[in-house]
Formats: sequence, C-alpha cells, structure tokens
Amino acid sequence: MSEPKEEFNKHNYSADSIQALEGMEHVRMRPSMYIGDVGTRGLHHLVYEVVDNSIDEALAGHCNNITVIINEDNSITTEDDGRGIPVDLHKKEGVSALEVVMTKIGAGGKFDKDSYKVSGGLHGVGVSCVNALSEHLRATVYRDGKVYEQEYERGKSLYPVKQIGETDKRGTTVTFKPDSTIFTLTLEYSYDTLASRLRELAYLNKGITIHLVDKRNIKEDGEFEGETFHSTEGLKEFITYLDATREPLMKDVIAFEGEKNGVPVEVAMIYNTSYAENLHSYVNNINTHEGGTHLSGFRRGLTHTLKKYADESGLLKNLKFDISGDDFREGLTAIISVKVQEPQFEGQTKTKLGNREVSAAVSQSVSEMLTDYLEEHPDDAKIIVQKVILAAQARHAAQKAREMVQRKTVMSIGGLPGKLSDCSEQDPAKCEIYLVEGDSAGGTAKQGRDRAFQAILPLRGKILNVEKAMTHKVFENEEIKNIFTALGVTIGTEEDSKALNLSKLRYHKIVIMCDADIDGSHIETLILTFFFRYMKELIENGHIYIATPPLFLVKKGAKKQYAWDDEERLALMEQYGDGTKIQRYKGLGEMNASQLWDTTMNPQFRTLRQIYVENGAEADRVFSMLMGDEVPPRRDFIEKNAIYANIDA
Repeated sequence: MSEPKEEFNKHNYSADSIQALEGMEHVRMRPSMYIGDVGTRGLHHLVYEVVDNSIDEALAGHCNNITVIINEDNSITTEDDGRGIPVDLHKKEGVSALEVVMTKIGAGGKFDKDSYKVSGGLHGVGVSCVNALSEHLRATVYRDGKVYEQEYERGKSLYPVKQIGETDKRGTTVTFKPDSTIFTLTLEYSYDTLASRLRELAYLNKGITIHLVDKRNIKEDGEFEGETFHSTEGLKEFITYLDATREPLMKDVIAFEGEKNGVPVEVAMIYNTSYAENLHSYVNNINTHEGGTHLSGFRRGLTHTLKKYADESGLLKNLKFDISGDDFREGLTAIISVKVQEPQFEGQTKTKLGNREVSAAVSQSVSEMLTDYLEEHPDDAKIIVQKVILAAQARHAAQKAREMVQRKTVMSIGGLPGKLSDCSEQDPAKCEIYLVEGDSAGGTAKQGRDRAFQAILPLRGKILNVEKAMTHKVFENEEIKNIFTALGVTIGTEEDSKALNLSKLRYHKIVIMCDADIDGSHIETLILTFFFRYMKELIENGHIYIATPPLFLVKKGAKKQYAWDDEERLALMEQYGDGTKIQRYKGLGEMNASQLWDTTMNPQFRTLRQIYVENGAEADRVFSMLMGDEVPPRRDFIEKNAIYANIDA
C-alpha cells in the first residue's frame, strides 16, 4: 500500500464532495429495509457499514490501518488513519459535512466520483444508518492538525461539530452503542463473526492492516483478546486459508491480478481432491452470493481455456461423451474479486452483479491466466485434465441416479416416501416438515404433531457425509432420495446440471429435529452439510430451521417446568428449593407426544433456530474442516472450542 496522499484524482476531499441523497426518516421505522434484519445479522452489519467507510479510504489510497474494538458494554469503536471526514460547511445543507454524513441517509464521498473511484458498503446506505439505529454515537475527526467531535442520540446531533483539541494524527474514530429498543433480541457482538468478516476484508484488500480487539475478554497475559489481519498476497493467501482442510492437486495457487477494459480484476484458484465446486465472488468487497456477470465470465473463461487445452493435448480422444462446464469445476476452489465504479445489483437479495462489461473483463483475465499457467506447468495441466475426465464419468453416473430421484419426485402422492407422514394443508407457505432422527422419535412426533400443517419424515441413523462422497453416491443414498422426494425439489436443468428447482417445494419450513446430545448434533451437522452443498438455496431463502428440545424437566410436587440449558436448570432448582427432581432428556424418544408438542413443536411456545449463512467463504471452510478428510484442522478446532462443547458421559 502506498503512502496516504492528500489528493485523489486532482480533487480535494472537502465538504463539496459530500452529496446528501435523501432523508433518513424511515430508517428507525423500517430498519430491516436498510440492514436486512434487527437480529444478530443486522447488529453485526452496523459494524461492517462503519468499517466500509474506512475501507473506501484505503481503496482510494489514503488509509493503511483500521481498528475495530468491542468495548466492555458491547458498544463498538472503529478507528482509521484516513483523511478524516470533512468538517467544513456543506453549502447545500448549511451544516458541517460531518453532520451531513452522519445524519443524511446515503450521504458520503462515495457518491462523488472524484473522491472515490470505487466503494463498498451496502449499496450506499452508509454510516448515517448506523447512527439512526444507535442510542448514542460519537464521531471524532483528526484533520488538518485539529480534533473535531460531534455526538448524536438516535441519529440526531446533540450539538454542532466542535473543535476539542490539536493533533498531529489524522483519521476518523466512531463509537456507537446499538439501540436496545430496536435490537431487542440481542445486543451482544460475536467475536468470531466480526473476525471472519475482517479477515475476509484483509484478504480482499491486500496491504491494509485491520486490528480486532475484544475488551470483554482478557487473556492470561493481561492483554485483551484480539487479532491482526494483514495480507501481502491477497487472494492467493485467501485461497490457501480456505482450502487448508482439503488435499490440493497442485503445489501452487493459480492467480491473476490486473485491469481489463477499465475493470480491476483479481482471481485466484486451485484444484483439490474433493468433489465440491466452491466459487466465491465479490464486487467492491461485497460477497455476491447470487453470482452475476463476473461469475459467468469466470466460468466461460475457465471452460473455454481448459477445453481448448484438453482437446489439443489429445487426452480426451478416448472419451465417449462430451464434457460439460460442471466437469471443469469439480474440486475447484476459486475467488473472483472485481472493483466496479457503478455496480448494478439484481436478484432477490440484491447481491447479483448485472454489469455486462464485467463478464468479458473477467473472462479475458481468466483465459490469459490459465493459458500461461498450463503452458508453464504441463504436469499440473495433465492432472487437472485427468480430474476433469473423472468428473465427467462421475457426472454420467450421477445423472442416472438423479433421474431415479426425479422420477420419484414428479410422481403423484403415491410416489412419496413410505415413511413420510404428510400434512393435509396444500399451501406450501403454511406447511412445515420435520426431519426427525430415528423411527422411535419419528413415531412420537407423528402422534404429537398438528396433522393439518406439520409433516414428519423419520431418518434412519446418520445420513451420508456428502463432503466425502462422489455425487452419484449422494443421489443413490436412500435417505437423501427420500428428502428430495418429500420436499418436491428437483435438481438439474438444460443450462445447469446442478441448478435447484424450488418451484414445487412442498414445505416452506424445513425443521431438523434431533436429540439434544452429541450424536444428535452430529446428525444435525450431516444434514446441514447436505443442504449447504446440494440445496444451498433453501438456506439462503430462509427455509431451514433447527428445533430446540429441552434438556431437563424440573419438578417438585405438582410444579414442573422445562429447562433448555444448565443455567435455566440451576435457576429452577433454586426457585423450587429442596426436594426438586430433575429429569434429563437424553433423546426425543424419552418424551411422550404431548411433551414433545408442548416444548418443541407447538408454534406458540417452541423455539426454532433459523439457519442462515453469514459468510459464505467461512461456512465453506468450516464444513470442509468439520466433515472432510483432514484430521489435524478438525482436532485443532475441537480443542479450541472444547469449552463450548456438551460432552455426554
């Protein structure tokens, strides 16, 4: 990273660079429209919005260091060494530019092309949204040798910007406390969640140093818990991190960095021995999990270049069927990152890139990168082509297995799994299905359910670990075939053999219900791995849930209450006093039908945990680590997290 400069594109960054786009009256009334939700995701998104401002400064060449501090009271402080938000008078608004940035939704230098060439953030929502959703926010600016400050409550300034001192540093510090009247579910920040995103940002913006400090936790040496994220090689290091739990097919990461047609493009990729395709795409640091033109450009460039090389090498001459684009991506982990001045986002969650010019830029970059690599590494090239041939052969085997699933799925009600106890309601939006561990618990659930809208599908034992299995083995597995058939989901289209068709999805709530013990947790993880690898859209569309059966029944005489953890159990024991009896539920089968309904299945009283993907790349890494072949990373993870594990005797 070059030294910070006082000018960018020959224009000063001043009050005139700040453009206020619209008011922010609706932010507090409709917060989910701006940050997604008011749960855990939305809470953490506040941090990302503030950090994105600092990243924008870094992208413009004016910032090298960013610090994020989780304070003791779960407030957040972010610091950077950028130019500092301008504090001079904004001509249009008649107040300081700092106040405009903090109190006008969409206001900021990123809307002035002369100040920032590209910028991240949630499509221009900005730090003002964070201010509106905070009970208190303090902004401190170090600029032009002076220190300026302004404080706000719920988005409104408490006083005009004032100078409070002199300094030889520069940058912006923001401390905010989320509003408890809006974030009613939780105000507690997850260190791991923030660390995953900041690590990702460091890889995507090499040369920047990002510090994370957690003042809630003090280590044995007296220092606060924390990490520093810094990458010198960017996506090459990111790929190495993501694929650490997989066995590589080649020694080196294939990487490209440059600019095509005015679009900065960075690509890194490597092949491994797994059967999964793991593509992660970003636009201006935003994870575009719906893909878009940059991803289609990558696929086109990859397929065209590898197909041409394979044809010219003669390695395909004995193959009796055509190779598809999917075959070239089996066992591939790749990251595509582009910077676009005016990104056009589409899709259900506005994370699909629509800019057409980006496709050709990425396709050309990938073609050049791969052509050079294949010529310089003939041994690796041969290994890749052989991997592609094996993938093609496995695809044909999987196609036959998949057709069996499709034939069962498209049949009438008679084609549904024999073990499925369906519901009478026909509207999928009102229906839910419980995937239940074992026939015994399944029988109890069938007796306790509401037959009008709740279906039960018992699963026999532990389903196949799809992380280690070839695709055709997955589709041949009886339990997995039953899941596909029961849900009414089909897979594969003429354009994409792995595309999921949810048009005939029979239930909009899919609930995984397992025993509250180690085996139950393992089965939950196996099922989630299957959904993540083969039905990811169900997770992304919010259809997957986990049931939470109680661990204890605490009773004394006629009084009884359920407890979901040891803390609740101890509180009830203290409340009831001497003579309290505890029943520990080892499995769902130990409950009778009415108990299961009261605690776990009754919509009025149950607690369902909705499954969502906070960080796609990190989720990919964790599933690979937990369910893959490499033992050492899994052992390290277990040792690190053993304090949180429930160990049954």
